[in-house]
Amino acid sequence: MNPLVVKKINRTLAHLCLIIASFFFIIPFIWLVSTSLKPLTQIFTFPPEWIPHPFQWSNYARAVEYIPFWTYLRNTAVITIGSTLGVIISCPLVAYSFAKLEWRGRGVLFFVTLAVMMIPGQVTMIPLFLLFTKIGWVGTSLPLIVPQFFGVPFYIFLLRQFFLGLPDALREAARIDGASEFRIYLQIMFPLAKSAVLAVALFQFMGSWTDFIGPLLYLTNEPSYTVSLGLQQFQSQKGSEWGLLMAVSTLMTLPVIVLFFFLQKTFINGITFSGIKG
Repeated sequence: MNPLVVKKINRTLAHLCLIIASFFFIIPFIWLVSTSLKPLTQIFTFPPEWIPHPFQWSNYARAVEYIPFWTYLRNTAVITIGSTLGVIISCPLVAYSFAKLEWRGRGVLFFVTLAVMMIPGQVTMIPLFLLFTKIGWVGTSLPLIVPQFFGVPFYIFLLRQFFLGLPDALREAARIDGASEFRIYLQIMFPLAKSAVLAVALFQFMGSWTDFIGPLLYLTNEPSYTVSLGLQQFQSQKGSEWGLLMAVSTLMTLPVIVLFFFLQKTFINGITFSGIKG
């Protein structure tokens, strides 16, 4: 058989398998949106009704009135943007140092960075809480933002792999032209690592946007709650209002989906190159 025909058949089969597999991931989201638009009497019918009749658009208006949704959304946005900015500033700089600069103790410190990745978050949860209590940060959003400005081990490792794949000739040429090391990083290396940095930023955005444990530990007053914490409070108060709960959950999910939709190509490139290079 013609190799080109075999290649096309294999590609078609691969795409077909991916399309089938995608249904298992998209069906829960379709059910989420469908339930958010149903009257309460249609939610638990059997067999399930996928298309609401009539569409209960008022679920969204009622849902954001039951809880201070816009306040929670603003708090979530502040924490997410702040922590993502911290990751973008700190992690590429540290990763570049590990990948391209020669300094004493680099290998040992990188080993320590990798070792930190193996420590479960539950182990450090209590010491960190006691630390933030001592400095008076509990009850504020600072414990959820400031630590990201000191680097995240996994993101540092991911970006280091990307920087290792960039040619040293670029650094040498810039150094001959009189550029300092920081200028080389800022004007040459960092722009070349844009896809990997955006992939890391998207990871952090999704993790911070949907984080529940962090806000549960450190946010003690209701006006500072995030959406994920507000959802838990909504469920405890209005647990029987499943349509409203699904409406708020849909509103919380949409920003992540929209962001990934516009950045998916950059995200995939960043992950691919970070995994192959080096």
